[in-house]
Parts: sequence; structure tokens; C-alpha cells
Amino acid sequence: MDYRTLGNTGIRVSALCLGTMTFGEQNTEADAHRQLDRAVAAGINFIDTAEIYPVPPRTETQGRTESFVGSWLADRRCRDSIVLATKVAGPADWLPYLRDGKARLDRPNIRAAVEASLGRLRTDYIDLYQIHWPDRPTNFFGQLGYRPPQRDDSVPVAETLDALGELVREGLVRAVGVSNETPWGVSRYLQLSEGLDLPRIVSIQNPYSLLNRTFEIGLAEFSHREQVGLLAYSPLAFGVLSGKYLDGRRPAGARLTLFDRFSRYTNPESDRATRDYVELAHHFDLDPAQMALAFVTSRPFVTSNIIGATTLEQLDADLASADLALADEVLESIEAIHQRQPNPAP
Repeated sequence: MDYRTLGNTGIRVSALCLGTMTFGEQNTEADAHRQLDRAVAAGINFIDTAEIYPVPPRTETQGRTESFVGSWLADRRCRDSIVLATKVAGPADWLPYLRDGKARLDRPNIRAAVEASLGRLRTDYIDLYQIHWPDRPTNFFGQLGYRPPQRDDSVPVAETLDALGELVREGLVRAVGVSNETPWGVSRYLQLSEGLDLPRIVSIQNPYSLLNRTFEIGLAEFSHREQVGLLAYSPLAFGVLSGKYLDGRRPAGARLTLFDRFSRYTNPESDRATRDYVELAHHFDLDPAQMALAFVTSRPFVTSNIIGATTLEQLDADLASADLALADEVLESIEAIHQRQPNPAP
């Protein structure tokens, strides 16, 4: 397993990070503990979760993922060897049960969120605390095209960053990062951290995969020049890049089979590109999912690639991608497909 530095913190994280959003929905607590054990045995030291997990978010399951991670940390007594990341939700009127439907990125909400997460995770500090999505209206979660808001009552980024700074000063949080952010948002956080002597963001957790390389436009340069690396989520596009959904297949127990709401990576253009990538992998005797993961992990602006699985067999296959180096011919062929069909599922 390769290890990389998280921003300017000196914290070393594994090139693969274990994502946990299925814990508590598709995976039981025992399943979760087995996955965590397997990941750590393979060299992973970086675990990512969020206060709203599992996904899809529901009243009766909110916080369950953090609780499962917390019970594992307590049982294995391995907290100091794990780099633990979680997230605070932005405005969420679609989550009426979260802080009475009034979740915002202001000081009271951030304080309430971190204290609840610390309790569920059974720890007294979080290594990386991330803003899950912006407070302001902008394009994220697959929304294309920026639409200027007619009315903007969003919490200023300065207030959000100042609240995060309090947590850092108190030792509750070691480092802070953003997620589902835009180039303007990243630049604003960096500008304010310098001007107001507040914590500097060290990571951007955004989607990135063979089907969605939009991060390369605008944000990759920030990662390179400002030491704000990408934590890539959905590197398999919800499993689509494995090829298991081609030709209309819906395997039993698979996420897109169980939950109709996940349509971000399913459209005719995405299907065509996926077929091309799967055929390319087979041509070179590669597993399609492992090829897709190895591509993401190898990008110079990626700090860690967030993998997720519902079975140990899937997890083992994902973990094996850490040892796969793609030949130049494979990379050139990937670029050819990307040029024909760029970003079909942003």
C-alpha cells in the first residue's frame, strides 16, 4: 500500500481509503467490522464516514454508520493508528430529522454536529473534519450549469471556517477539508485562511472516475499548487464501471437494484462509455473495476481513492487495485475513450 501526505499536515494516509456509507443499510454491524478488519490488514489506515450516513439517508438510520465505526474502534482499540474522517452536513431541508431540518454551516450547527459525531465514533478527536456540501446554492451532486440565486442567505464561508477553527484550537479536530466544492469555494476557503489566520483546508472530497473527470477542469490545479489533494469518491460510479449493470442487468442486492434514486451514473452516454472501458479492460486481461480504480489512484492530484463495498469479495477485488500499475498503452486507450465520450456522468 502506498501512503501519501494529507495536505500540509504531515498526516500520512493510505492511497486507498475505506468508504463506509453502506454500513447500517446494506451492511450489518458485523459486516462493517469484518470490512474494517480486512481493509486494515491490507494496509488501509484511512476511514471516511459522515453524520448523515448510511445512504440513502433515512430518519431511522441516521448516524448508524458512525456508530458502527465507533464500536469497531472501541473493540479493536486501534484509534491512534487510524486516520478518521467524517463530515458535517450543509443545508438539508430534505433531511427534516437532522437538527429539526435546520442544518446549516454556522457555529451552533457545526458544534452540535461534531459533538454528536464524536459520541457515535467513541473518540475525543477527529483527524479530518469535512464540510459535506456548501451552505450556498451552487452546482454539486451532479447539477450542471451555475444558476445565480435570486436570494442568497447562505452562511458566509468566513463564519464556517471560523467555527471549524474553534474545533481545531480545542483539539477536537486535527485538520479540515471540503467536499462537493467548486473552484470558487476552494479559493475562498484558502483566501480566508490566509487573511484571517484560520485553518487551511487540506483536502477536497469530490466525485472522480472514468465517467466523471470534471475535477480536472479547474480543481486539479488547486490540488497541485495549493496542496489540497483530492479524496476521490464514487471512483466506480456506484459500481457501474464494473460492468455489472450493462445490458439492463440489475444484480440482486446491488445498489442500483435496491434504490431507484441513484440515477446519476445511468444514461445512454454513460452506458456506451462504460461498455468501451469494460471491453478495453478485457482486451488487456484486466478486471474492469480494478482498472477503473487504478486509474483514479494513479492521478497526481489524488491523495486517496475512497473505495466502498457490500461484500468481502468486492472489497478484496478493490484492495487488489492498489498493486495494479496501468501500462502506457492502457492509459492511452483510456484517453482515447475519454476524448470520444468525455464526462458522460458528471
